Amino acid sequence: MKRLEGKKCKVVVAMSGGVDSSTVAGLLKEQGHDVIGITMKLYDNSDLEPEIPEVEFTGTCCSLDDVSDARRVADQLGIPFYVGNYEKAFMGAVVNSFVDAYAAGRTPNPCVKCNDVVKFRSLLVKARALGADYLATGHYARTDSDDEGNVVLLEGRDIQKDQSYFLAGIPKKSLQRVIFPLGDMTKDEVRAEAERLGLAVARKPESQDICFIPDNNYAGFLESKAPDRLRGSGPIISVEGLSLGKHKGLHRYTVGQRKGLGIAAPEPYYVVGIDAKENTLTVGHRQDAYASGLWASEIKWLADMPLSDVPVRARIRHNDKGAMATVSPRDDGGLNVHFKEPVLAVTPGQQLALYDGRRVIGSGTIEGPLSA
Repeated sequence: MKRLEGKKCKVVVAMSGGVDSSTVAGLLKEQGHDVIGITMKLYDNSDLEPEIPEVEFTGTCCSLDDVSDARRVADQLGIPFYVGNYEKAFMGAVVNSFVDAYAAGRTPNPCVKCNDVVKFRSLLVKARALGADYLATGHYARTDSDDEGNVVLLEGRDIQKDQSYFLAGIPKKSLQRVIFPLGDMTKDEVRAEAERLGLAVARKPESQDICFIPDNNYAGFLESKAPDRLRGSGPIISVEGLSLGKHKGLHRYTVGQRKGLGIAAPEPYYVVGIDAKENTLTVGHRQDAYASGLWASEIKWLADMPLSDVPVRARIRHNDKGAMATVSPRDDGGLNVHFKEPVLAVTPGQQLALYDGRRVIGSGTIEGPLSA
């Protein structure tokens, strides 16, 4: 937390009820900062009322138990704690967008959309209203200052836990007022700090599920929310145009998927294309699932766009280490990314995150491959 060294600041902490954000609040409090906890009520917490009705705070994507855990930690630390209702914003920007994307044959990342559109935007407004200097979260990422004094976003020290990919779309202006106190720590170190601080959630297990699909049943969720927009079974064809069978609904598949296709063949098939308009699933063998590049829309830069001959590292999914590439602008305002070596499963709807070393320099939404 270099940016807070030598300062005593007022900091709003986004508290989810988990060990990470709870440890952030505990460490900041221990260091003498004026800490305020806010939990965002995002989904299916309709019977929980905000603590102070005159201020419309918005809160967590977690369950009622998680809200209770966040409140318990705040009480333990002796810090003010608020719950705010952002369900309407979350439903429109994240849940409905998720359904729309799958209905269009895309594979979205709702956590990216939530960070970009709901969490940081809303919490920074509330932090400003409370007179806070900074907003802190439990993400495993780092910030630092460049030679010009601009705040830059970096990967977390623990590469296995790094969450900079999910944060790559944060506006440059917002980054100036956000801190990530866990960026230089590992998960084990965080749990050790939580235990040292005596936090009740020190050994609380992590949730890997999307908050509004806790059972991880994407298909069942989509079928319950938009049955009239999902066309059901349709043809599976090979890249050569051969008919290979029937799919069970395009929302059940994603580019790069190998299992669950129901096609018996000596060499495994992979999903290489999803055409929602024609309700067609295209499959090929592993070599057919590689692309030499991609094009992306909704480009956001945290640094100047690199020249076309300057190599960058491109990550195309959250568990992807990245591939070396160069970039070039498109006439439509998008971006072309040219990989040094072909990459597997370029997936429309996923986020593109671009890095210079370990620094995040830009992001975009993947629209499709440039070529096979």
